[in-house]
Amino acid sequence: MPDIRLLSEGIFEITKGKRQLATLNLDPGKVVYGEKLISVEGVEYRTWDPRRSKLGAMVLKKFNIPLSKDSKVLYLGAASGTTVSHVSDIIPEGAVYAVEFAPRSMRDFIGLASRRKNIFPILSDAGKPGSYAHIVEPVDLIFQDVAQPNQAEIAARNAARFLNKGGYLLFSIKARSIDTAASPKEIFKGEVKKLEQAFESRFEILAARDLMPYHEDHLGVLAKLKE
Repeated sequence: MPDIRLLSEGIFEITKGKRQLATLNLDPGKVVYGEKLISVEGVEYRTWDPRRSKLGAMVLKKFNIPLSKDSKVLYLGAASGTTVSHVSDIIPEGAVYAVEFAPRSMRDFIGLASRRKNIFPILSDAGKPGSYAHIVEPVDLIFQDVAQPNQAEIAARNAARFLNKGGYLLFSIKARSIDTAASPKEIFKGEVKKLEQAFESRFEILAARDLMPYHEDHLGVLAKLKE
């Protein structure tokens, strides 16, 4: 029988020949992106590939993941829903408002959202939070994984509009979307400094680690909105 260990609320490590990250499957019998389904004592889990998920990589890089079963989450950069589906598993009594700019990705994502009642898909630009302010309620956590060059600014704008005081930001900074020539370390330093000082919404940085070997030239950041 597979061995299972709780890593964080709703997030597990399953050992079945090898160690694999997993979440409880909120949509039993269904897969989202070709992941494996593993049954342990009648409970179905979905394996979670950290090479296809910045949040999954953050779990394995020992970030604290401040999610509970009823959390409200704003997810910026949903793509076709790979990671959003795992967030949905983790917060079965909560809600994830998932913003994606690309119509093609959103078309794929709509099918997933139709089977999971805690996912609310939003076709919009994450840099324009006013365009979805009529949909999104105050949230406990923002997760951001976007490719625009003004990544820290986008996080701050959305936090100012939606993030509860004392709420958290999990942020995947993509160095090559900001500057293709500069040193990733210098880019990361600049973006983190902006989060701390540059905007009306200011953050306390709780952790910052590169996401290698899962994602090259990416920095994971956990921050808390200052009250």
